[in-house]
Amino acid sequence: MNPNVIEVDEQSFEKDVIERSRSVPVVVDFWAPWCGPCRTLGPLLERLAAEYHGQFVLAKVNVDLNPLLAQAFRVQSIPMVVALRNGQVVSHFVGAVPESAVREFLARLLPSNAEQLAAQGMARLAAGKLAEAQRCFEQALEQDANCAAAQVGLAKVHLQRGEKEAARALLERVVSGPYQNEAERLLAELRLQEASGEEDALRRRLTANANDLEARLELGRLLAAQKRYEEALELLLEVVRRDRNFRDQAARKAMVDIFHVLGNGHPLVEHYRSELAKVLFA
Repeated sequence: MNPNVIEVDEQSFEKDVIERSRSVPVVVDFWAPWCGPCRTLGPLLERLAAEYHGQFVLAKVNVDLNPLLAQAFRVQSIPMVVALRNGQVVSHFVGAVPESAVREFLARLLPSNAEQLAAQGMARLAAGKLAEAQRCFEQALEQDANCAAAQVGLAKVHLQRGEKEAARALLERVVSGPYQNEAERLLAELRLQEASGEEDALRRRLTANANDLEARLELGRLLAAQKRYEEALELLLEVVRRDRNFRDQAARKAMVDIFHVLGNGHPLVEHYRSELAKVLFA
């Protein structure tokens, strides 16, 4: 039994297809036992899954047993083949196409040489081998200057070395795709780290004048740079309450940066995003 060929159903689809596609491409074969062309295409896909040795996973969905999945993917004719990467559908075809066409389909789906080099770089980076990781990322960018995985990976190398401007230049080039959120998170961290000032002095200014928005803003940014996010968000929200346009909406922008750093689903993000919306749309 080929471990890269799996049967999935409506209960296992999220884990075995959507989540799995974040680490390896997944090809979904929508088929049925009564379908003649399915009996031609299915074995071809299974043979190629074995030949490619884990470069993609083949997930087989019996549409008779899983009508909700067929409906969700708007399957109107079978066999229908859908490819997913990073949790998203990236391509599909319908019908028992020739082997050459299937191979072309897979070639467009599978990671490029640059992406493979970037993946090697990420593994070396996780192991703390910065020099080796940097070489992998640089080689990837030589092959594909727009390889987002390599851009983000090399930016992380620069950040670990304290080379913030070099990291920023790379991250600002990532404007779409599966690495955009990570790039935005790292850029948000960089912006938050730009805070300056002395905490005690800023607090004294606020004690003397509660409407010193500059002191309140800078104290919020300073606390965010120290990862004291809840107090920072409360200070920044109060700036928005008092003057939402102060310093070109700097407080709102700082709050959004904290949201990026903490990530969706974090309790602070859920609470303060709601509070911010109440102020902005009141």
